[in-house]
This record gives sequence, C-alpha cells and structure tokens, in this order.
Amino acid sequence: MYSSPPSLTLLVGFRSGRRLRVLSIVALMAAFFTLGNATCGAATTAVPETTPLKKIQVNGVELHYLDQGSGVPVVFIHGGLVDYRRWTLQVEPFARHYRVITYSRRYNFPNQNPRIDPAYSAAIDAEDLAALIKGLRLGQVNVVGESHGAYTALYLAVRHPELVNKLVLAEAPMLRWLNSSPEGKAAFDEYQDRLWHPVGQAFSRGDSAAAMKVIAAFFLDGATVASMPPDLRALVEANLREWQALSTSSDAFPSLRRDEVAGIRAPTLLMGGAQTLTLHKLLDAQYAALLPHSTRVVIPNATHEMWDEQPALCREKTLEFLAR
Repeated sequence: MYSSPPSLTLLVGFRSGRRLRVLSIVALMAAFFTLGNATCGAATTAVPETTPLKKIQVNGVELHYLDQGSGVPVVFIHGGLVDYRRWTLQVEPFARHYRVITYSRRYNFPNQNPRIDPAYSAAIDAEDLAALIKGLRLGQVNVVGESHGAYTALYLAVRHPELVNKLVLAEAPMLRWLNSSPEGKAAFDEYQDRLWHPVGQAFSRGDSAAAMKVIAAFFLDGATVASMPPDLRALVEANLREWQALSTSSDAFPSLRRDEVAGIRAPTLLMGGAQTLTLHKLLDAQYAALLPHSTRVVIPNATHEMWDEQPALCREKTLEFLAR
C-alpha cells in the first residue's frame, strides 16, 4: 500500500493472510511520518518541497503526479485504495538513475474528478496513462506496476506498444482468466461473494460507511472501521472513490485475449511473492508462458504485498532488470 502497507493494495485482491501484519502497520505509520504533516481532505499527507505535485488534463480528467530525476522515464502505477504516495520511499533511489513519474489514477487522491465512468476499469486507466505519457512527451517509458497498476500496464503494452520500453509487473489480477480452472473459479467466486458484491451494493445505495465496514472486515480479519489505525483509515477513505467506481462498474474486470498478451514485445519482469496465494501463481504462470520476452523472479518471504514486505529487494531486482 504505501511504503510498506497492509493488504489493501489489491484492486480486486485477495487477502495475503488471515491477519494484518503488525510490521505493516508500523511501516505505514513510518511512511506518513516521513512525509511530514499537512492536511488535505481526509488524508494526512505532505509533498516534499523539492518535488512539487503537478497535474495534467487528459481524457477529460485531471491527474496529479510527481516528476523527479532525469534520464529514461520510469512510470510507477499504484494498486487499489492507495495513490501516488504509495511509491514515496522508492522515488529517490530510482531518481538517481532515471526520470521518475508517480501519479494517481483518475479516482484516487488527490484527484477530484466529478464524473464516474460507468464502465471504469484498468483499460480506461491505461488510456489515461497513455495520454499522460504523450502529454509529458516522455517517449518510450519503463513501467512498474503492482496489482491493479500491473493490470493497467498490461493494457498499456497491448493498446500502446510504441510507448513501452520495459515492463515490471507485480501480480497483475486479470481475474477472469481464473475461470479457466476449477480452483481459480472457486477463488474468484469467493472474492465476488464475500467482498466485491457487498461493496458494490453498498455504494449503489449511497452507503459508503457500509462499504468501508465490508472492506475493513475482509482485509483486516474481521476488524471494525473504528479499530483501524487512524492514518490507515484516512488513506483508505481518501481513495474510497476508486472502489466506488470499480465496484459499480459495468465492466470492472475486462480481459485481454491471450494472443494479445503473447504479442507484447517489451521485455518484461514478472515479480511474484513466494508466499502469495495460488491464484496469483496461476496467473503469473500464464503470463510467463505467453510473454515472449519475460523473466520471472520470486521474492522470498513475501506475498502479493511484496513491495511492502521486501521493498529493498524489489527495488534491487527492478533496477537490475531495467539496467540490462
């Protein structure tokens, strides 16, 4: 989630474990304190003065982003229920070698785009990203995406291959691909029944408090909203509109065809957690079999939240890959 947050980065994710890790909470708090203190809406955030937050108009929406460093651009795409701040502790190390762009997708903090697209999905996020890349005249970029961000990156590579130099994908949840196996379908159905449908129904009747209750209970092992750490709750609430858009979308889980993925020519690093759920391993195995120029790396002692649990190792593997 942020620098080292709990299991809320998944767009359509599944719990990496039954209980929230204490270390994840500590790391989340450290991330906020690193940024300093300022208030914007529900979230406590601050942008370092040396890297002012910028914004750009694309596809009828406004996207906020940070731009730091120089050289070949690397664009980071965050997962669900978080925003550009998720990569704060990665920006400086990468900016020593690259021009680093971290941005918030259209319904994430601090964007205030009023109209929600009724068919919002990673496919739309990919079009926004393509417009951002073109608008900033970045040329070909390296893309680092986690969870929903990796899902977005796959769409970008298929729809706009001329914009992509290299891809780093941390467990992209192309969930409808799971329906091809009984084990995968069972996991997808459980997720829909226990989380996605209840959250969507709550938002449809205008009850965001009920949606928060379901999210907290599912991800935090039955926890209540009141028991959430205040900064964690503020971060989720600041990005809740993203899940309102996704859970009420007419097509939240679009799927690329397998031949489209097989047509991606950009060198790709597939990063997976050694302790991630089977469904993520199943999906990554499919990507590895299809992508013609892929390398697969398993991050030890990590789940789907590998960028939180092993940030230094994920950074090391990514920098090694980009330098090839």
